Amino acid sequence: MARAIDYYFTSISPFSYLGHRAIVEVADRHGAALNIRPINLFGLWKESGAVPLAERAPMRQRYRLIELQRAADWRGLPITPRPAHFPVDPTLADHTIIAIGETGKDARDYVGAVFRAIWVEDRNISEEGVLADLLAKAGHDASAILEAAKSDSVAAIRVKNTEDAIAADAVGVPAYVLDGEPFWGQDRIEYVDRALASGRTPFAVPG
Repeated sequence: MARAIDYYFTSISPFSYLGHRAIVEVADRHGAALNIRPINLFGLWKESGAVPLAERAPMRQRYRLIELQRAADWRGLPITPRPAHFPVDPTLADHTIIAIGETGKDARDYVGAVFRAIWVEDRNISEEGVLADLLAKAGHDASAILEAAKSDSVAAIRVKNTEDAIAADAVGVPAYVLDGEPFWGQDRIEYVDRALASGRTPFAVPG
């Protein structure tokens, strides 16, 4: 039976961008389903003890900028460490991704386009016009998806995704949960790859 990876992220996350192509490739290589589950990052951070970027110590903020460049180099991806439109509210973008999933269509290419829009192209992903353009270019009905993205039902799915991420000890984003085992960070994708390849029993907190 095919295995499944719950993929937790938010559209504004640079490390989610840096890991997106790699986790898609890992899932495809092993024939694993990739359940795309955008979350409210602040809701998760409230439980995991993380703090918003602006509230972190200056040395941690500086280190993050170096780490972004290092990870981009490792993954062979371009990145603008200080994009023109960051931070912005990712809610609508997250909701459009959920809305695509609710139609039964594959949102992975669109997710990648949203990530590139902010971290490579200096576009504002909180603007409806930007999302409409990205949706259309990814082959989706932009008007229908944007309308669905504003619905209470889609908002409720993001709330549920956040609750499930917290329950899974996802800690932050991106997070990948395989058979109940959480892997936090794009630099853990190779661990997911190995777990799928070996078929090992999931690791868990000792009782």
